Amino acid sequence: MIEVFKTNVQEVEQSNLIVGKLLEHFPNSIINFDLEDCDKILRIQASSICNTSVIELLNSCGYQCETLL
Repeated sequence: MIEVFKTNVQEVEQSNLIVGKLLEHFPNSIINFDLEDCDKILRIQASSICNTSVIELLNSCGYQCETLL
């Protein structure tokens, strides 16, 4: 399963911090950002993903995040 999110993360350092936090919650996942994309894409590949948890985690870090359809 792959989920794609639109974020407002701008910097590589920020994305690295967020990937680390997400890996704590989804340890067997492949997680990456595409900061070159206009939507600052966050991709998560895992056997099971809770979109609400991902959005809440980014929001708690001060970032906007929404599921892309």
